[in-house]
Amino acid sequence: MSQLRGPARSGPLRVWGEALAAAAAGIVAMYVVAALGLWAAGAGDLPGGGFLHVVAAAVAIAAGGSVGLTGDAGVIVQADAALDAVPLSVTLAGVLVTATVFLRPLRHRAVATGRELLARVARTAACWLVLLLVTALVARHSFRIAVGNDLADQLGTELGATPTVGFRADVPATLGFGLLWVLAVLALTFLVSRRAPLTSPLLHLQNWVRPPAFAMLTALLAYVAIGLIAGVVVLIVKGHPAETAAVILLGLPNLAWMALGIGTGGAWSGHVDKAIGLPMPQLLDDVLHTRHGRRTVDLGSLAEHDGRVWLLVAVAAVVLLGAAFTGAVRSPARLPAWRHALETALALALTLLVVGLITRIFAHYGLSLVGVGDLGGDLGGEVVLEPQLPRLVAAGAVWGLVTGFLGSLLARRVRHPGEADEAPRAA
Repeated sequence: MSQLRGPARSGPLRVWGEALAAAAAGIVAMYVVAALGLWAAGAGDLPGGGFLHVVAAAVAIAAGGSVGLTGDAGVIVQADAALDAVPLSVTLAGVLVTATVFLRPLRHRAVATGRELLARVARTAACWLVLLLVTALVARHSFRIAVGNDLADQLGTELGATPTVGFRADVPATLGFGLLWVLAVLALTFLVSRRAPLTSPLLHLQNWVRPPAFAMLTALLAYVAIGLIAGVVVLIVKGHPAETAAVILLGLPNLAWMALGIGTGGAWSGHVDKAIGLPMPQLLDDVLHTRHGRRTVDLGSLAEHDGRVWLLVAVAAVVLLGAAFTGAVRSPARLPAWRHALETALALALTLLVVGLITRIFAHYGLSLVGVGDLGGDLGGEVVLEPQLPRLVAAGAVWGLVTGFLGSLLARRVRHPGEADEAPRAA
């Protein structure tokens, strides 16, 4: 009866140690993944000891923070830069590790008081903010660069106007959004995991909210696992190990969850007018590469370059049906199929909405000599990728209805948690 035990009596040092362990484990995991990914992308060669600062900036962005790019080129050269892209591999590592360590002291509990849970969340959030503050203070650096023109470089040196480009974390914004980030992570942890104890008034979440939430988590993680396998195959077969490793370690969920959205009929739009160093698969670059207007990224446009993308529809069908089946098995046994279909539709629509919002990209960098025009060459470029949110939400609702209904029908022959054993047959 260990799962019915009351609150464990822990001293203040122990409970603060558990909070610090959850926060520190999450941020260390993010640093490790970010460092490996940026090293594979070539950031290890940055001058002036910039690698650690770039890693800290990546962690800050992955944790919901804000890092702004700056250009300082005096009166001779003008520079402007902007970057809005979340390295979701780093984010996912932090989410999974933080949630796992946070739940460990609670794994034998079924019910807890609201005061105890709020205290645990508050302590973990406080520890997280301290570590994120240190990260934000480290996430600042600048680099001196050449504009690619001998005359401009010579004039800049003589006049003390050698251009620099750098980045700096916005500390208040990083802490504010970072707090929302960790609170969202812990809320989702209670929403999804059966190991997380609930207060008595919230026990109904166990049967009505957790099953579809867990089903969506299963689908997202399944796509990441499939993407990881595909990435390893590409790394072995086609070479380019550094570039492939950088994509896996920095943007694997970005691409995997875009594949989910595209496979269900969703779409993104944008353009790439010149590469600026962001890791991106060749197929996506081929579709987006244009200097004028925007291109739509969906099944049709991708199939023009590689017909194998139609397999994304089959993958979506298998994964989402499996997730819906998992959610149905975890739901009450007598839940009508139409009710489960509606729940799955709502959950998948919300999931694809969030996927669209967190996979958007805007990156721009350019240099120009005043009065001469663009001298950027390889130093200038732009990448834009925006989700078509109405299309994604509609696709999620339709697929959720179908897979939710079928998953419920398939789950009828499977025993649900809490069902009583059937009476033994007479001999």
